[in-house]
Amino acid sequence: MRVLITGHDGYIGSVLRGVVRDAGHVVAGLDSCLFEGCSLGPEPTGSPALRLDVRDVGVGDLRGFDAIIHLAAISNDPVGHLDPELTYEINYLASVSLGRLAKQAGVERFVFASSCSLYGAASPDDLLTESALQNPVTPYGESKVLAERDLSTLADDDFSPIFLRNATVYGYSPRLRLDLVVNDLVANAFTTGEVVIKSDGTPWRPLVHVEDVARAALAAIEAPREKVHNEAFNIGATTENYQVRDIADIVRQAVPGSRVTYEEGGGPDTRCYRVDFSKAADGLPGFQPDWTVSKGVRQLVEAYGRHGMTQDELSSPRFVRLRRIQELVRSGVLEPTLRWSTSRETSDRLADSVPRLKGSID
Repeated sequence: MRVLITGHDGYIGSVLRGVVRDAGHVVAGLDSCLFEGCSLGPEPTGSPALRLDVRDVGVGDLRGFDAIIHLAAISNDPVGHLDPELTYEINYLASVSLGRLAKQAGVERFVFASSCSLYGAASPDDLLTESALQNPVTPYGESKVLAERDLSTLADDDFSPIFLRNATVYGYSPRLRLDLVVNDLVANAFTTGEVVIKSDGTPWRPLVHVEDVARAALAAIEAPREKVHNEAFNIGATTENYQVRDIADIVRQAVPGSRVTYEEGGGPDTRCYRVDFSKAADGLPGFQPDWTVSKGVRQLVEAYGRHGMTQDELSSPRFVRLRRIQELVRSGVLEPTLRWSTSRETSDRLADSVPRLKGSID
């Protein structure tokens, strides 16, 4: 298949494109490249791609593709809170527009990267299935609810939307993120000797490794149509629901000499839920998560050592999405609307930092 991955240059996308390509498919990417150069280790390479904001995609950009895996989005709660209206515009309106354009272009399968965040606040006594009440508590979670709702109305005999509700992702990626709980806890333990918990440690989180997310997306484009057509799947493993304090203890055991500490003022987090992941085992043939948190923590410790993670990186904009965006806006390279500036003063910097075309889609 010819597969387009939006957000191919991000945390998940830089892993996903290799997984899809290695499975024998032809892969192209589309990304605004806000995080180009923000790598731990070598820059990810290997996929022809267009530098294009998902809000600016036209139907002609999508012709000839058999499947689209749509990752491009405001990627977490802190950035979503920065401008809720912008989160609504990008995560909801642009995603639905992309789905409509894909349908017009003759794309048969549209995989939408949703999130378990749409469950929001729930009783930790319940294991939430795909039919559970959606109760988002952030603009990011709300945007996923709205996008799923409207994309599902596009489903017909020729167009199959599929919704992958990913658990909280962790694990090594070239486009590392330290604003994800496991990655952050391991980085703090590795560089400072302290596993710093920023809440009271009681919230529940379902967790999934970035490589398992990639393998689930691959399964979604390869599965029989009747298995996945207009269906939502929680992506993760039911055994991988953890309280934050339990994650911290796993990290402490993996990093010799480290100790668990609590950030002053940390309280209970309203985002608390446990998730049932059994539906994907049937609906996505061949997909079973390979990773556990313990295994993923060991991978991160090894990667941080191999690539020289330092304490300075904990506060670096390179690995924290909100800080990176704020840095680009302050420098004048990026507009507050998250569009690259084209003013005379910044055009040279823009040309140097983000190429418009990397390779050829054809």
